[in-house]
Amino acid sequence: MRMNTIKSYGMLLAVLLLGISCDSPKKQIDISPEDLHNSVDRVTEIMIHDIFSPPVASRIFAYPNIGAYEVMALANQDYQSLVGQVTDLTPIPVPTDTTGLNYPLAALITHIDLSRRLIFSEEMLTSYRDSLYAVWETQNPTSFMTSKTYGLTVADHIAAWMDKDNYKQTRTMPKFSVNTDDPSRWQPTPPAYMDGIEPSWNKIRPFLIDSAAQFKPIPPPPFSMEPGTDFYKEVKEVYDISLEITEKGDDSEEIKIAQFWDCNPYVSVTRGHLMFATKKITPGAHWIGITKIASRKSGYGFNETLFAYTKTSMAIADAFISCWDEKYRSNLIRPETLINQYFDDQWEPVLQTPPFPEYTSGHSVVSGAAGLTLTSIFGDDFAFDDDTEEPYGLGTRSFQSFNAAADEAAISRMYGGIHYRAAVEVGVDQGRNLGQFVIDKLKMRK
Repeated sequence: MRMNTIKSYGMLLAVLLLGISCDSPKKQIDISPEDLHNSVDRVTEIMIHDIFSPPVASRIFAYPNIGAYEVMALANQDYQSLVGQVTDLTPIPVPTDTTGLNYPLAALITHIDLSRRLIFSEEMLTSYRDSLYAVWETQNPTSFMTSKTYGLTVADHIAAWMDKDNYKQTRTMPKFSVNTDDPSRWQPTPPAYMDGIEPSWNKIRPFLIDSAAQFKPIPPPPFSMEPGTDFYKEVKEVYDISLEITEKGDDSEEIKIAQFWDCNPYVSVTRGHLMFATKKITPGAHWIGITKIASRKSGYGFNETLFAYTKTSMAIADAFISCWDEKYRSNLIRPETLINQYFDDQWEPVLQTPPFPEYTSGHSVVSGAAGLTLTSIFGDDFAFDDDTEEPYGLGTRSFQSFNAAADEAAISRMYGGIHYRAAVEVGVDQGRNLGQFVIDKLKMRK
């Protein structure tokens, strides 16, 4: 009897110990949309620190989103893989170990790791990543390690595809050659007189469009500084608008609009013999910020938020490829150069002229594409308050729709004195045509 009692106690103790052992990974690792927003925001901050050009920044946003999306779509039957839709993308590896595999966690790890490979200041993102790793590992070691292993495997797969988009080759291509014999051609502008950035960006492999020239716009008005010609009128219009709005002072609504949508990471400030750059986001980053605002307002979960980021970032990236293809084809001179030559040698635009040719307006093309893409996700009459620029010293502006915001972003370039009307109006149409193509081509929701 005593022996049976001892055996019973022993069995009970074994069961209790087994229960404790099974419960050791006590907590599920919950990944929220805020985790994704925070990761995107952190990468944006690092890109500002590293001063990436607008086209390059768009590439940095796109690849991590695609990698994370593919992980999410593998586990979620409501979403469809981008394989067969995005140029040269092949299926991601299927996980070999699914013990405790947390797909949202793996997707976020993929996003962070690909972002780390695309920026310069890796240590800034590595410290952020390691702080997250420490929390997740404490919450559930088994789930974390399985998800991490798979997330990094997918990151390797996407990175191999990414490395074949011609970006590395364009780093060694010739600098842009300025033609001073042709008065219509772009010339470097004050105060830094920088070389034209990314003259070979049309060589980058597109994500969705067939080629860089697929949405080639109509040419700009023929160059002529003869009074009465269309081109002369456009130059004079920029000059006249700038005089009119600067007379109103800094409280001018037009100046506020120009400053809000500036998004020029190359703004140089001179102090005595020193010249330094101020920190600003790029046009693509501004629209990624609007994507975050819309996702939060709509109460989107992790999967829906990742879907919105991915679709929008691909449209933005292809818009830059399309726009830069035209910029270095038409190679048109900026208003600042001509106004200084023909009207007022002391004139300065409201915004600092960015270092690349004028036609078409990059912000107009990107805003047209992003605005239409976001409309396809969130709806046509989606009112929102845009506070994207608050961290950079600017306020909040309110819009009744994404297309209304895109129109304001486009016209801001004329108010800023850095673009002619044709570049703005043709540019936003170019972007919307591209955006509609993206909407028609992409089948992301099943």
